[in-house]
Amino acid sequence: MINLKKYLKVLLLALVVTLSVVACNKKPAEDTKTTEETTTEASETTEGSEEATEGEETAKISPVVEEKRVYVDAKWAKDFMEKTDKDKYVLAEVTWGEEKDSPDYLKKHIPGAIHINTDLVEEGPVWNFRKPEEIEKNFLDLGITSDKTLILYGPDTGADRVALGALYMGVKDVKIIDGRLMGWEKAGFETEEGSVKPTAATEFGVKTPAHPEYILSLDETVDKLKNDKNFTLVSVRSKDEWLGKTSGYSYIPKAGEPKGALWGESGEGNSGMENYWNEDLTVKNFEDVVAQWKTNGIGLSNDMSFYCGTGWRAATPFLMMYERGYDVTLFDGGWNEWQMHDDLDVQVGDPGSSDVKYEKVKDLSDDKAAE
Repeated sequence: MINLKKYLKVLLLALVVTLSVVACNKKPAEDTKTTEETTTEASETTEGSEEATEGEETAKISPVVEEKRVYVDAKWAKDFMEKTDKDKYVLAEVTWGEEKDSPDYLKKHIPGAIHINTDLVEEGPVWNFRKPEEIEKNFLDLGITSDKTLILYGPDTGADRVALGALYMGVKDVKIIDGRLMGWEKAGFETEEGSVKPTAATEFGVKTPAHPEYILSLDETVDKLKNDKNFTLVSVRSKDEWLGKTSGYSYIPKAGEPKGALWGESGEGNSGMENYWNEDLTVKNFEDVVAQWKTNGIGLSNDMSFYCGTGWRAATPFLMMYERGYDVTLFDGGWNEWQMHDDLDVQVGDPGSSDVKYEKVKDLSDDKAAE
């Protein structure tokens, strides 16, 4: 007869051993990773995925880096100037020509603003930036030094051009009042009339140019187009300029684009910025700008160089990228300098269509100057 008590003890012992073996051989969940480690890995995987598809424009757009912020609203500018010693900043309206040539300056300007003529940073016939020693002297005459905050505004992209020039030279903190004079007045702030004379400075503070890497020469641009597969040359010009219907300028006889350029758009004519500025003269949402670039085959990257006719319009996207920490450049000479060299390659028409023609500059007609 089977001893039931003894049998149950043996059965129970066998069950315990079986359960122990199963437990010892069970794989720990997620290799015993903590919740924090798992979350970090998921984040890294997502970031890696974004980086891998950056060419398709799904990468996360970098936010503005505060110490590099360029575009500020009128209230920020007013608050800054009210709490900052006047010898720590320079405020200026920027236009082409002298004070008397400005549409607004002598009639109304932001209190304390001097006037800056864009000719002080660039010169014809190419309209590239002047030699660093010339810009430095002109900046010192205006009281601009590397350690002063430079606050600019103006009715067009001349202010953006001077802002880029200041960064190139080594001014550490450069701002543009977003919305320009219109934004200042819309905020309810006062203006004044007449002329404000600058207080000259004696020492700029750094060896100039402090950032030559911001500017591409013609030779560097040609070389990159030929040898750098990651390089993107972006034309910030109107549709008619892009298609080669007009040069956009009365003093530029030939029309077309450097071969290999992509269209970053601008707006109407040779100064319109509807694709970068809102009607109130504030810069557009950067995500919308990037989305528009994408439709033209332009992927967001650190190897973009912007150009236009003579460097004004291209300054805006450069600054929008700069303040977000992207390492981009300006092809300073733009179409004006390109069309001065007979043996350079040109595309006339949309390169994405069958109507495009590839020629040398010397083969272009000389009747495309704007009237």
